[in-house]
Amino acid sequence: SQNMFNILSVNPGYAGTNDAICGTIFYRNQWTGFVGAPKTGLLSVASPVKFLRGGVGLTMFTDQLGLDNTFGIKLNYSFHMHVGPGQLGIGVQAGFLNKTLEGSKFNAFVNDGSDETIPTSDISGGAPTFGFGLFYKTSEYYVGVSSSQLSESAVSYAEGADYNLKRHYYINGGYTKRLTSAIELIPSIWIKMDPPVAPQIDLNVLAKYNNQIWGGVSYRVADRDAIVPIIGFMWNDMKIGYSYDITINELRGFSSGTHEIMIGYCYKIAENISADKYRNTRVL
Repeated sequence: SQNMFNILSVNPGYAGTNDAICGTIFYRNQWTGFVGAPKTGLLSVASPVKFLRGGVGLTMFTDQLGLDNTFGIKLNYSFHMHVGPGQLGIGVQAGFLNKTLEGSKFNAFVNDGSDETIPTSDISGGAPTFGFGLFYKTSEYYVGVSSSQLSESAVSYAEGADYNLKRHYYINGGYTKRLTSAIELIPSIWIKMDPPVAPQIDLNVLAKYNNQIWGGVSYRVADRDAIVPIIGFMWNDMKIGYSYDITINELRGFSSGTHEIMIGYCYKIAENISADKYRNTRVL
Protein backbone atom coordinates (compact mmCIF):
# COMPACT_ATOMS: atom_id res chain seq x y z
CA SER A 1 0.00 0.00 0.00
CA GLN A 2 2.92 2.38 0.64
CA ASN A 3 3.84 1.93 -3.01
CA MET A 4 5.36 5.41 -3.35
CA PHE A 5 8.27 4.12 -1.23
CA ASN A 6 8.58 0.77 -3.02
CA ILE A 7 9.42 1.62 -6.63
CA LEU A 8 12.69 -0.34 -6.91
CA SER A 9 10.99 -3.71 -6.39
CA VAL A 10 9.15 -3.41 -9.73
CA ASN A 11 11.19 -0.85 -11.71
CA PRO A 12 14.98 -1.33 -12.08
CA GLY A 13 15.24 2.11 -13.73
CA TYR A 14 14.76 3.61 -10.26
CA ALA A 15 18.06 2.21 -8.93
CA GLY A 16 20.40 4.94 -7.71
CA THR A 17 18.24 7.90 -8.72
CA ASN A 18 18.13 9.23 -5.13
CA ASP A 19 21.85 10.18 -5.19
CA ALA A 20 22.19 8.30 -1.90
CA ILE A 21 22.65 4.79 -0.56
CA CYS A 22 19.11 3.86 0.47
CA GLY A 23 17.72 0.78 2.18
CA THR A 24 14.04 0.00 2.80
CA ILE A 25 12.28 -2.79 4.70
CA PHE A 26 8.59 -3.65 4.38
CA TYR A 27 6.42 -6.07 6.31
CA ARG A 28 2.81 -6.62 5.26
CA ASN A 29 0.22 -8.72 7.11
CA GLN A 30 -2.77 -8.91 4.77
CA TRP A 31 -6.40 -9.79 5.56
CA THR A 32 -5.89 -10.24 9.29
CA GLY A 33 -8.20 -12.95 10.58
CA PHE A 34 -7.99 -15.32 7.60
CA VAL A 35 -6.28 -18.68 8.06
CA GLY A 36 -3.32 -18.76 5.67
CA ALA A 37 -3.60 -15.03 4.95
CA PRO A 38 -0.77 -13.48 2.87
CA LYS A 39 2.33 -12.30 4.72
CA THR A 40 5.04 -10.46 2.81
CA GLY A 41 8.51 -9.20 3.76
CA LEU A 42 10.73 -7.15 1.45
CA LEU A 43 14.21 -5.64 1.61
CA SER A 44 15.61 -3.31 -1.05
CA VAL A 45 18.96 -1.51 -1.24
CA ALA A 46 20.13 0.85 -3.99
CA SER A 47 23.02 3.20 -4.64
CA PRO A 48 24.38 5.36 -7.44
CA VAL A 49 27.70 4.16 -8.91
CA LYS A 50 29.48 6.87 -10.85
CA PHE A 51 31.90 4.72 -12.83
CA LEU A 52 28.93 2.69 -14.11
CA ARG A 53 27.19 5.93 -15.12
CA GLY A 54 24.12 4.88 -13.19
CA GLY A 55 23.01 2.94 -10.15
CA VAL A 56 22.67 -0.60 -8.82
CA GLY A 57 20.10 -2.20 -6.56
CA LEU A 58 19.22 -5.41 -4.75
CA THR A 59 15.75 -6.64 -3.84
CA MET A 60 14.94 -9.67 -1.67
CA PHE A 61 11.46 -10.76 -0.62
CA THR A 62 9.47 -13.56 0.93
CA ASP A 63 5.78 -14.12 0.34
CA GLN A 64 3.61 -16.64 2.16
CA LEU A 65 0.11 -17.40 0.89
CA GLY A 66 -1.53 -20.40 2.51
CA LEU A 67 0.68 -23.40 1.78
CA ASP A 68 2.56 -21.59 -0.99
CA ASN A 69 5.86 -19.87 -0.11
CA THR A 70 7.96 -17.75 -2.45
CA PHE A 71 11.48 -16.40 -2.01
CA GLY A 72 12.94 -14.04 -4.58
CA ILE A 73 16.18 -12.17 -5.13
CA LYS A 74 16.71 -9.62 -7.91
CA LEU A 75 19.71 -7.56 -9.02
CA ASN A 76 19.10 -4.23 -10.76
CA TYR A 77 21.19 -1.90 -12.90
CA SER A 78 20.08 1.51 -14.16
CA PHE A 79 21.88 3.68 -16.71
CA HIS A 80 21.32 7.38 -15.99
CA MET A 81 21.16 10.19 -18.50
CA HIS A 82 19.95 13.78 -18.41
CA VAL A 83 16.87 14.43 -20.51
CA GLY A 84 15.29 17.87 -20.47
CA PRO A 85 14.84 19.16 -16.92
CA GLY A 86 15.27 15.76 -15.31
CA GLN A 87 17.07 12.43 -15.20
CA LEU A 88 16.12 9.25 -17.03
CA GLY A 89 17.00 5.83 -15.64
CA ILE A 90 17.03 2.89 -18.08
CA GLY A 91 17.06 -0.28 -16.02
CA VAL A 92 17.42 -4.02 -16.37
CA GLN A 93 16.76 -6.67 -13.77
CA ALA A 94 17.80 -10.31 -13.34
CA GLY A 95 16.95 -12.62 -10.50
CA PHE A 96 15.71 -15.96 -9.27
CA LEU A 97 12.45 -17.09 -7.69
CA ASN A 98 12.12 -20.19 -5.53
CA LYS A 99 8.67 -21.54 -4.69
CA THR A 100 7.77 -24.15 -2.08
CA LEU A 101 4.42 -25.90 -1.74
CA GLU A 102 3.75 -27.54 1.63
CA GLY A 103 2.10 -30.66 0.27
CA SER A 104 2.47 -32.48 3.59
CA LYS A 105 -0.21 -30.16 5.02
CA PHE A 106 -2.80 -30.82 2.32
CA ASN A 107 -6.05 -32.27 3.57
CA ALA A 108 -7.61 -33.35 0.30
CA PHE A 109 -10.25 -36.03 -0.38
CA VAL A 110 -9.24 -38.26 -3.30
CA ASN A 111 -11.64 -41.03 -4.31
CA ASP A 112 -9.12 -43.72 -5.19
CA GLY A 113 -5.91 -42.19 -3.89
CA SER A 114 -4.30 -42.19 -7.33
CA ASP A 115 -4.35 -38.46 -8.13
CA GLU A 116 -0.64 -37.79 -8.56
CA THR A 117 -1.18 -34.06 -9.07
CA ILE A 118 -1.82 -33.62 -5.35
CA PRO A 119 1.55 -33.73 -3.56
CA THR A 120 1.87 -35.67 -0.31
CA SER A 121 5.14 -34.00 0.74
CA ASP A 122 6.72 -30.56 0.50
CA ILE A 123 7.90 -29.80 -3.03
CA SER A 124 9.87 -26.87 -4.39
CA GLY A 125 11.14 -25.44 -7.65
CA GLY A 126 12.75 -22.33 -9.05
CA ALA A 127 13.08 -20.25 -12.17
CA PRO A 128 15.06 -17.24 -13.41
CA THR A 129 13.24 -13.93 -13.81
CA PHE A 130 14.04 -10.81 -15.81
CA GLY A 131 12.66 -7.28 -15.92
CA PHE A 132 13.01 -3.92 -17.62
CA GLY A 133 12.04 -0.39 -16.61
CA LEU A 134 12.22 3.30 -17.42
CA PHE A 135 12.11 5.90 -14.66
CA TYR A 136 12.14 9.66 -15.18
CA LYS A 137 12.27 12.25 -12.41
CA THR A 138 12.59 15.99 -11.97
CA SER A 139 12.49 18.16 -8.87
CA GLU A 140 8.67 18.25 -9.12
CA TYR A 141 7.43 14.96 -10.59
CA TYR A 142 8.35 11.40 -11.53
CA VAL A 143 6.94 8.75 -13.87
CA GLY A 144 7.88 5.14 -14.47
CA VAL A 145 6.93 2.20 -16.70
CA SER A 146 8.25 -1.32 -16.24
CA SER A 147 7.62 -5.01 -16.68
CA SER A 148 8.68 -8.02 -14.61
CA GLN A 149 8.93 -11.77 -15.32
CA LEU A 150 9.49 -10.96 -18.98
CA SER A 151 10.52 -14.48 -19.99
CA GLU A 152 7.51 -16.11 -18.24
CA SER A 153 9.85 -18.89 -17.10
CA ALA A 154 8.47 -22.25 -16.01
CA VAL A 155 8.73 -23.25 -12.35
CA SER A 156 9.23 -27.02 -12.23
CA TYR A 157 8.67 -28.84 -8.96
CA ALA A 158 10.47 -32.04 -8.03
CA GLU A 159 7.42 -34.24 -8.63
CA GLY A 160 6.78 -32.95 -12.14
CA ALA A 161 4.18 -30.29 -11.36
CA ASP A 162 4.98 -26.96 -13.00
CA TYR A 163 3.52 -23.67 -14.12
CA ASN A 164 4.71 -20.54 -15.90
CA LEU A 165 5.37 -17.21 -14.22
CA LYS A 166 3.06 -14.51 -15.56
CA ARG A 167 4.39 -11.29 -17.06
CA HIS A 168 3.36 -8.14 -15.16
CA TYR A 169 3.32 -4.48 -16.19
CA TYR A 170 3.52 -1.38 -13.99
CA ILE A 171 2.92 2.35 -14.45
CA ASN A 172 3.48 4.84 -11.66
CA GLY A 173 3.85 8.56 -11.27
CA GLY A 174 3.74 11.34 -8.71
CA TYR A 175 3.82 15.11 -8.39
CA THR A 176 4.95 17.40 -5.57
CA LYS A 177 2.99 20.64 -5.11
CA ARG A 178 4.27 23.08 -2.49
CA LEU A 179 1.31 24.76 -0.78
CA THR A 180 3.25 26.77 1.80
CA SER A 181 6.86 27.01 2.95
CA ALA A 182 6.25 24.01 5.23
CA ILE A 183 3.49 21.95 3.56
CA GLU A 184 3.73 19.86 0.39
CA LEU A 185 0.93 17.93 -1.31
CA ILE A 186 2.04 14.76 -3.12
CA PRO A 187 -0.57 12.97 -5.26
CA SER A 188 0.53 9.76 -6.99
CA ILE A 189 -0.81 6.79 -8.93
CA TRP A 190 0.21 3.14 -9.13
CA ILE A 191 -1.15 0.84 -11.86
CA LYS A 192 -0.51 -2.92 -11.93
CA MET A 193 -1.53 -5.02 -14.93
CA ASP A 194 -1.60 -8.75 -15.54
CA PRO A 195 -3.53 -9.13 -18.84
CA PRO A 196 -6.17 -10.29 -19.41
CA VAL A 197 -6.99 -9.68 -15.72
CA ALA A 198 -8.38 -6.19 -15.07
CA PRO A 199 -5.70 -3.71 -13.89
CA GLN A 200 -5.43 -2.71 -10.25
CA ILE A 201 -5.14 1.04 -9.66
CA ASP A 202 -4.06 2.77 -6.45
CA LEU A 203 -4.80 6.48 -6.15
CA ASN A 204 -2.71 8.11 -3.41
CA VAL A 205 -2.33 11.54 -1.87
CA LEU A 206 0.07 12.48 0.92
CA ALA A 207 0.51 15.78 2.75
CA LYS A 208 4.03 16.33 4.10
CA TYR A 209 4.87 18.86 6.82
CA ASN A 210 8.34 20.34 7.06
CA ASN A 211 9.69 17.31 5.16
CA GLN A 212 9.42 15.33 8.41
CA ILE A 213 5.83 14.20 8.99
CA TRP A 214 3.34 12.92 6.42
CA GLY A 215 -0.16 11.59 6.35
CA GLY A 216 -2.61 10.72 3.63
CA VAL A 217 -4.91 8.17 2.10
CA SER A 218 -4.93 5.67 -0.74
CA TYR A 219 -7.90 4.21 -2.60
CA ARG A 220 -7.55 0.87 -4.38
CA VAL A 221 -9.98 1.03 -7.27
CA ALA A 222 -10.14 -2.61 -8.42
CA ASP A 223 -13.34 -4.17 -7.05
CA ARG A 224 -13.51 -1.32 -4.48
CA ASP A 225 -10.86 -3.24 -2.57
CA ALA A 226 -9.77 -0.86 0.19
CA ILE A 227 -9.32 2.62 1.59
CA VAL A 228 -5.87 2.99 3.13
CA PRO A 229 -4.86 5.65 5.70
CA ILE A 230 -1.08 6.24 5.67
CA ILE A 231 1.09 8.00 8.26
CA GLY A 232 4.83 8.40 8.68
CA PHE A 233 7.70 10.52 9.91
CA MET A 234 11.39 11.07 9.25
CA TRP A 235 14.09 11.33 11.92
CA ASN A 236 17.82 11.72 11.22
CA ASP A 237 17.59 10.34 7.66
CA MET A 238 15.44 7.42 8.85
CA LYS A 239 11.81 7.20 7.80
CA ILE A 240 9.10 5.06 9.34
CA GLY A 241 5.66 4.57 7.83
CA TYR A 242 2.49 2.67 8.64
CA SER A 243 -0.62 1.95 6.61
CA TYR A 244 -3.85 0.15 7.40
CA ASP A 245 -6.07 -1.23 4.63
CA ILE A 246 -9.76 -0.84 5.49
CA THR A 247 -11.49 -3.50 3.42
CA ILE A 248 -14.66 -2.15 1.75
CA ASN A 249 -15.64 -5.03 -0.55
CA GLU A 250 -17.37 -8.32 0.29
CA LEU A 251 -14.41 -9.45 2.44
CA ARG A 252 -15.07 -6.77 5.06
CA GLY A 253 -17.18 -9.16 7.13
CA PHE A 254 -14.33 -11.67 7.36
CA SER A 255 -11.14 -9.59 7.45
CA SER A 256 -10.13 -7.10 10.11
CA GLY A 257 -7.88 -5.25 7.68
CA THR A 258 -4.27 -5.23 6.54
CA HIS A 259 -1.25 -3.86 8.43
CA GLU A 260 1.88 -2.67 6.66
CA ILE A 261 5.08 -1.25 8.19
CA MET A 262 7.89 0.49 6.30
CA ILE A 263 11.34 1.45 7.61
CA GLY A 264 13.83 3.23 5.37
CA TYR A 265 17.22 4.88 5.69
CA CYS A 266 19.28 6.94 3.24
CA TYR A 267 22.95 7.82 3.55
CA LYS A 268 23.74 10.87 1.48
CA ILE A 269 26.92 10.45 -0.55
CA ALA A 270 29.18 13.45 0.02
CA GLU A 271 30.76 15.04 -3.02
CA ASN A 272 34.53 15.29 -2.95
CA ILE A 273 35.39 18.96 -3.37
CA SER A 274 38.98 19.55 -4.38
CA ALA A 275 40.62 22.95 -3.96
CA ASP A 276 43.52 24.24 -6.04
CA LYS A 277 46.58 24.92 -3.92
CA TYR A 278 48.97 27.75 -4.72
CA ARG A 279 51.83 29.65 -3.10
CA ASN A 280 51.63 33.35 -2.45
CA THR A 281 54.69 35.10 -1.08
CA ARG A 282 52.77 38.28 -0.43
CA VAL A 283 52.66 39.24 3.24
CA LEU A 284 49.86 41.51 4.42
